[in-house]
Amino acid sequence: MELDMRLMQSLVDGSFRRHFGEGSCLWRFYSWSPAAVSLGRNQDPAEIDVLKCRADGVDIVMRPTGGRAVFHADEFTYSFFAETVHPNEVIYRMVHETIARALEQSGVVPDFCRSQPDFRKRYATAEAVPCFTASAKYELQVDGRKIVGSAQRRRGDAILQHGSMPLSSRHRDIVRYIASGEHGLIETIASDMASKTASLDEFTDAGYDELVRLMLSATGFDGISVTKLDTGDLGFLPSLSEPMNVLISES
Repeated sequence: MELDMRLMQSLVDGSFRRHFGEGSCLWRFYSWSPAAVSLGRNQDPAEIDVLKCRADGVDIVMRPTGGRAVFHADEFTYSFFAETVHPNEVIYRMVHETIARALEQSGVVPDFCRSQPDFRKRYATAEAVPCFTASAKYELQVDGRKIVGSAQRRRGDAILQHGSMPLSSRHRDIVRYIASGEHGLIETIASDMASKTASLDEFTDAGYDELVRLMLSATGFDGISVTKLDTGDLGFLPSLSEPMNVLISES
């Protein structure tokens, strides 16, 4: 998550453009170890059971983007960075179209969510702690269930979009870490997670490494040049202008 923030900062201060060239964008693919709960930047940390997370060795971090809590364990996580004048909605759709092309190569045929919930109203409800129980417009679903959860942050023309795709049902373990003593509420959230979310292993044997390969193929369509980087190519990144908000870290 800190690397996402540093890449975003490089877009804002111009070092990204100077290093990679005008019009360049960057995809980042990663996974999580140890497991972690990430919170949207405006979410109240008190909604998560800190003691339970600490006992299970689960980190808690605050994302630079919005949205709600996500349990990151067995998943494929992506980040997309660009400097663009295009509206957020256009980028949101473009990123998900790219992910959809990758999934189609594995035999999975996702659909776009076509409606936009009233998130302000939803976030005021007690059962809205997890991210995956609601889909935004242009997020990807399979059989009507959310399979990719994403969020954005924009600063001027600099945009970050990142999100997660569960490889197994472990994302539903978020219910273990919700700070609520109301058994009925936890049961409702667990039921929503089961009925409204999907994981990739329900539809394909493709794992993390295969998804990376498919995403590299999907990003290089229509003659777009793709260069694979490693961490040594990111030595230019600036220090953070704001501290990384790690609420619990056992690593």
